[in-house]
Amino acid sequence: MTKHPTNHQKPWSPSDDKALRQLAKENTPTRVMGIKLGRTPGAVQSHAADLGVSLKPTNQSPYGKKGK
Repeated sequence: MTKHPTNHQKPWSPSDDKALRQLAKENTPTRVMGIKLGRTPGAVQSHAADLGVSLKPTNQSPYGKKGK
């Protein structure tokens, strides 16, 4: 039997949206966002897309482009 997150199938509140935006701004991994928001990583990704929030890290170098 699978354990569901605390907010499983509950609607997203404005405070949840604000927390999601803040966590995305801080480059928090999707899995960690899900744990903090009580949602699955898939639900976090889906809702972020609905809100137009990018979950891509903003301060990382592209692969193979490390400074020497």
